[in-house]
Amino acid sequence: MAPKNRIIIDTDPGVDDVLALLLALSASPEELEVAMISVTYGNVELQSCLRNVVALFHVLEKEMSWRESTGRASYGALRAFRPIVAVGAEHALEDELLMADHFHGADGLHGVHEAHPHLSPSDTWRSLFTDTNSGPATSTDPRSYSSFFTPSKNVAHKEILRILKEEPEDTITIVAIGPLTNVALAAAEDPETFLRVKELVVMGGAVALEGNITPCAEFNCYADAVAAARVFALTSPTPASTMPPVIHGKSILPPYPAKLSRQLKLTLFPLDITTPHELRRRYFAEKIKPLKESGSPLAQWTDTFMTGTFNKIESILGDGTEPGLSLHDPLCIWYMISRDNPAWKPVPKPEDIRIETCGQWTRGMHVVDRRIRAKPGERNTTLETHPEDPLDALTLDEVPGDTMGWLSVKKGNRINRIVESPGVDLFADVLIKRLFD
Repeated sequence: MAPKNRIIIDTDPGVDDVLALLLALSASPEELEVAMISVTYGNVELQSCLRNVVALFHVLEKEMSWRESTGRASYGALRAFRPIVAVGAEHALEDELLMADHFHGADGLHGVHEAHPHLSPSDTWRSLFTDTNSGPATSTDPRSYSSFFTPSKNVAHKEILRILKEEPEDTITIVAIGPLTNVALAAAEDPETFLRVKELVVMGGAVALEGNITPCAEFNCYADAVAAARVFALTSPTPASTMPPVIHGKSILPPYPAKLSRQLKLTLFPLDITTPHELRRRYFAEKIKPLKESGSPLAQWTDTFMTGTFNKIESILGDGTEPGLSLHDPLCIWYMISRDNPAWKPVPKPEDIRIETCGQWTRGMHVVDRRIRAKPGERNTTLETHPEDPLDALTLDEVPGDTMGWLSVKKGNRINRIVESPGVDLFADVLIKRLFD
């Protein structure tokens, strides 16, 4: 039976990214296929992110051996499919300075590689992703290194386009849980091929909630606000209406063609919905302890970076309350596994959410129009100068003074923002059971 959903995960593996990857790979083959993991910079620099992906597969190989010896199963998607892993952007489109959030530790996983050298891959993994030949880059399949993933020497955004071009339209969903640089590069290079994507699921932004990296911005969007703005613009009937301004000497990507075959379907998981879905320290400790004691490599590895994460949260809060990790990125994967569940609820109609790219204090902010204003175009108002001639009609979509097009039905973005899940209190239990049972 073919999987219900086939996905590309674009990620900057820190703690919750790794939990998201584990959740995806623990799905059944009927639920999900991970076709590709596209690695970007973000929580830490690019090579550290890549190392964390390779380490994850290394740990899973040991975990699968342990499970076979103890009569355990699961991780069907990991066993059934072999995702491509490709390396993408090292920095934002218009800024070479990395916006590290310092939440995930220097290596992105709170020192797990030093704590468990026996669970860390040998440094030979670096050559898997480097093209040492002068000829064209090619994908390789060194099964002697890992039986669970295929490294690619092609840059990530080109691999994304290749998959979208080769697979039938509307069969691949991209789940973007890091800065949107790789996604923006793919969309800019070949917009029509990119728009063959079934859906783009994005973890990012804060709409009616404070930010987590600045007072108004969420980290992924803040890290490359220009990339986010360009990607969001593809949801608009008129992408030029919400594109970021061109800055001389910095803007490197071209505008989109004036006419595109269709609009992008973008489903947004901002902090508003992700933050309440928490994994609490005591609950995690209770569940992981017997698995560690029984010898699970995955439990030992995970416990190290989760302990570091809970300690970091505790120091941030500083009030003695029990720390909980918001499951931002895993929530997007839960959606992909259970998206047919009617308990997933988006806003009643797509929202015009725009990305601030130039503000001194507001970079990465998700801007919405909270004013109560009539939109003439929604009433389909027309002005007919010759009623007998149906072609001689002017649609009234323009409002005097509305230079930014907030009141136009032909301008602005169309974002499907998720506002309800199958259960805030259910998810932690779902996650732990899928990862460790």
